[in-house]
Amino acid sequence: MTHDERFAQLHLQLPNPAKPVAKYKMAVITGKLMFLSGHGPARINPNTPVQGKVGAELTLEQGKESARAVALNMLATLKDQLGSLNKIKRLVKTLALVNCSPDFGDQPKVVNGFSELMAEVFGEENGVGARSAMGTNSLPGNMPVEVECIFELE
Repeated sequence: MTHDERFAQLHLQLPNPAKPVAKYKMAVITGKLMFLSGHGPARINPNTPVQGKVGAELTLEQGKESARAVALNMLATLKDQLGSLNKIKRLVKTLALVNCSPDFGDQPKVVNGFSELMAEVFGEENGVGARSAMGTNSLPGNMPVEVECIFELE
């Protein structure tokens, strides 16, 4: 099954592709690697948390939902830039930042919301790569999660 077919089976709705909010590109391709700039969550439904600090205003589960919304936002960029998810060979590296309270220590569990969706779309072998999940005291626009990735292209 192709990535596009798997995505269609999941019946997910993609947001409009993100646009840069400063001086940078959403994606850069060099050789067979595609580097995606940091993406925040897209509001897919009214309950999707797009602002707030995990461990303070947001629960771990709300943070995880926000991270899943980041994945949808990133998938929209991939599809916009490449025309098809089938041009992705694999996810190589994920760097995730979680806007959280100082005592919050479950950043990896929050970022699983992102990683689990990537595994659903690209498969366990190609959708799970190396990953770092870190906490931070703030993110632009008070977003709960920001993720950047490196993908290998076919």
